[in-house]
Amino acid sequence: MHESSMKYRVPYADTDQMGVVYYGNYLRFFEMVRNEYFRDINYKYSQMEDDGVMLPVVEAHIDYKNPALYDDELTFKVKLGQIKGCRIRMENEITNEEGKIICQGYTTHCFMCKTKRKPVAAPQPLLDKLTEKGIL
Repeated sequence: MHESSMKYRVPYADTDQMGVVYYGNYLRFFEMVRNEYFRDINYKYSQMEDDGVMLPVVEAHIDYKNPALYDDELTFKVKLGQIKGCRIRMENEITNEEGKIICQGYTTHCFMCKTKRKPVAAPQPLLDKLTEKGIL
């Protein structure tokens, strides 16, 4: 199964008064690495939008395991969990430099027609890229 990852050094701006990464930032981190996933399979979000499809989040879940702190180097990982009909689920994990799990979670998205704002099937060019990479 294809997995994308990226490194990220926590800036002070991402932390709360306690020096811990603010919990809401994790969804932004999930989005950052999800964009890398699509780049890695050679299908950018912008191509999906050019094809007339948007990908809003319809569900998000995070299990926080350990705090991430200012200046920690984190590794964001993501892989395809499932793609079915108009939905795609992306599975995420964030670890620190020691390999300790900071959090795990997922986001579920709905493929949506950009103009009609109605659910549509996954775009064929995306399915083709996933098939080419042996993911589907």
